Amino acid sequence: MSNFHNSGKIQNAFFKQAVYPFCGTTRPEVKAGPQYGVDVAIISMPHGMDMALTSDPLSWIPTLGLQESAWLSVHLMANDMATTGVAPMYAQMVLNLPPQTTPAQLEEYWNYIHHFCKDIGVAITGGHTCKAEGQQSTMAGGGTMVAIAPANTFLLSTYAQPGDVIIVTKEAAQVATSVLALSFPQTVKEHCGMENYHTATQLFYETNSLQTGLTAVNSGTDKQVTAMHDVTEGGILGAIYELATAAGCGACIEVEQLPVGEAQKSICHLFNLDPLYCIGAGSMIITAKAGKEERVIQRLRAQGINATVAGTITNKEDGIMIRYQGKQTTLQHPGEDPYWAAFFNALNKGWK
Repeated sequence: MSNFHNSGKIQNAFFKQAVYPFCGTTRPEVKAGPQYGVDVAIISMPHGMDMALTSDPLSWIPTLGLQESAWLSVHLMANDMATTGVAPMYAQMVLNLPPQTTPAQLEEYWNYIHHFCKDIGVAITGGHTCKAEGQQSTMAGGGTMVAIAPANTFLLSTYAQPGDVIIVTKEAAQVATSVLALSFPQTVKEHCGMENYHTATQLFYETNSLQTGLTAVNSGTDKQVTAMHDVTEGGILGAIYELATAAGCGACIEVEQLPVGEAQKSICHLFNLDPLYCIGAGSMIITAKAGKEERVIQRLRAQGINATVAGTITNKEDGIMIRYQGKQTTLQHPGEDPYWAAFFNALNKGWK
């Protein structure tokens, strides 16, 4: 049980030990079930169709704000679906709210949930709403998004292959630094400067990657993208590790090519974080067939989405390696995302 961390997602070894063997009955229509490093499940449906499903917690962060919490709730789920190359269509929402939640707060939060879902074409089809005694975390329930498409349309992170080129979009640690700046504005302004503060707060609404996923695969019959994976806990390096592991491959990552903005460097330094290892929603790991990566990058950049080549997928026996300043070392999974401890440490210190 030692790898069951105090916060954040459980890691692969514990998942395989305590969760994966116990998933109810086996049904033949489940094409892709629970798997480490895979963002969605795929179920075969009648008439040549498949259904994809993904679930995530709903955010409720008082220091951040209800609008911002609703944005994270909707878009962190949508980001997972974006890795399939298909947009989400339906959502189920379960709200387990803190007992002190007022009717006005619920109304405000839910209106934002509604608008953000409507903006991306998602119909809310049901769920559950209640107050939960003792609920005082930054999460207040969970949601599931669903999409339906012709069979074999959905991409999975398991589809990456040796020789594929690794592309990273946007920049590292966008959600970590933006939430920290919005939650502790006085401290960030004082220690990191107004310019870095404003840049970080503007990054908040860059934490969506639905357009990235849809743009990346929009190549008609010329299949250039093989797999995608959302950057969440563990950051860019953790996401590449998860994708390679899910695909049964190795990877070689050029660390100096990974995109990190100056605001992220400054704020992560203040909170004692490595931006490459902390939660980075909005960024996407994309693998493309060798020789076709430039077409994918050009398509993304034409939509204003920064994209950088950051390495290659290799054979499993080559391991998951990082190159930095001419030296190559084995990448170990980062484990518990340090963002959570940094956030609550700042809260406990009374940072403003």
